[in-house]
Amino acid sequence: MAKVSTSGKCILVQGNFDVLHPGHIRLLSFARSCGQELIVAVNKDKTMPVKSRVSEKHRLEMVNSLECVDHAFLTDDLPQDVVNILRPYAVVKGKEFECRANPELDILNEYGGKLIFGSGEFESNAEQYIKKTSRPASSFDFAEMRNYASRHNIKASKLSDTLNKVKSLNVLVIGEAIVDEYIQGTAVGMSQEDPTIVMTPNKTDKYLGGAAITAGHIKALGANSVSLVSVIGHDAAGSFVSEHINNYHVTPYLFTDSTRPTPLKTRYRASSKTLLRVNQVRQHKIPIELQKDIIGAIEQEIAKLDLLVFSDFNYGLLPQSLVNTISQLCKTHSVKVVADSQTSSQVGDISRYTDMDLITPTERETRVALNNPDDGLVVLAQKLTNKAKPKNLVITLGEDGIFIHKPTLTFEHWENDRLPAINTNATDPAGAGDCFLAASSLALVAGASSWEAFYLGSLAAACQVSSLGNVPLSIDVFEKAISESFH
Repeated sequence: MAKVSTSGKCILVQGNFDVLHPGHIRLLSFARSCGQELIVAVNKDKTMPVKSRVSEKHRLEMVNSLECVDHAFLTDDLPQDVVNILRPYAVVKGKEFECRANPELDILNEYGGKLIFGSGEFESNAEQYIKKTSRPASSFDFAEMRNYASRHNIKASKLSDTLNKVKSLNVLVIGEAIVDEYIQGTAVGMSQEDPTIVMTPNKTDKYLGGAAITAGHIKALGANSVSLVSVIGHDAAGSFVSEHINNYHVTPYLFTDSTRPTPLKTRYRASSKTLLRVNQVRQHKIPIELQKDIIGAIEQEIAKLDLLVFSDFNYGLLPQSLVNTISQLCKTHSVKVVADSQTSSQVGDISRYTDMDLITPTERETRVALNNPDDGLVVLAQKLTNKAKPKNLVITLGEDGIFIHKPTLTFEHWENDRLPAINTNATDPAGAGDCFLAASSLALVAGASSWEAFYLGSLAAACQVSSLGNVPLSIDVFEKAISESFH
């Protein structure tokens, strides 16, 4: 048997897992909830009384593909021998074994281990337990990308040089760090007391969102150093941010404001549908003393910075006076500045970020900033340009891709172009805008043309929506997509 490292409350499950089905997934998910680490022993082919149609190698791969499994290995040892070697906190077996003889029991009793029976709860969507893939989707349509590359004389070699130059960049991101919580469950029916859907939660996932994931993307795409300036509360969500931000290899400057909670967005989902979203946020401006502390932290970093990113979710962290002070600091030290200001359940105004090197509003955010529901995209883009004076403006259009507006220095003449949404079968749109901003901004600062930068940004966004959850984009996946777009 291969050596397996165990720690804490280790749970052991052993079986054939001949054809991995929802019953297996429910059992293993239940087992993982009983401890801190789940180890699965998969029986080798030669130990099975009836030859399996699925080889031991593929049975092991299927088990390892589950999020709830920490480690799996092949074994030809008897269950009691595996238990004697690993000494787990508990062995979990299906309920059908409760009335049978269990050879592991004597060893477990000898050292105080537990034997737990349970088959897990009914779950209608077992697919949610499969680990996320990091491979580019096969649904990328590069046809219009290649036409765009031809129009702007974009070469793969130049993009490769740009990514190499990104490795020397130092970046600071400021904005709200948000905790995104997904509670997956089963919709069991309607309440008899009132017209309310009743669901049973089965699985909870948490991700770092907001400015934290923007910083994560920037670091994952190769930047030399990335700092995050944000404000959290005295709460569990704030502790989650503090504990997990280092996983992104980002230097945190986290300030605490006891008058506001850390933004927490909880989505209750059944199958692939969201039933309800609950936002625990405050939108009042942070106090002046806290603004001074933030300015002090940025002053410590400013001399080495190449890029500063405003990632504004409009929950009060970036009042106009603070934005103006930071922008002036960047101008004094020749630091490039980009901004994104979100308008969703909250109301933002991207036009208050003036003289940026790049702004990336959605069409709705553009119309809200201008109070303009009528004009077409070209006129709308130029009106926002006249008001905010960005060097580059990209209006993101969701599944319709992006609209690019590049003004001249006088803002009287401009060029327009567009790129479609490259991924024709997006799995999860969360984080597409964050990833586009991260890749485009880094490329601009690394010396790429605007057209090259937005080509890279579009590819990064397409890769991001290929998998569930807003997590930092893999540079390997990104580079593979770049290569495939030219072939």
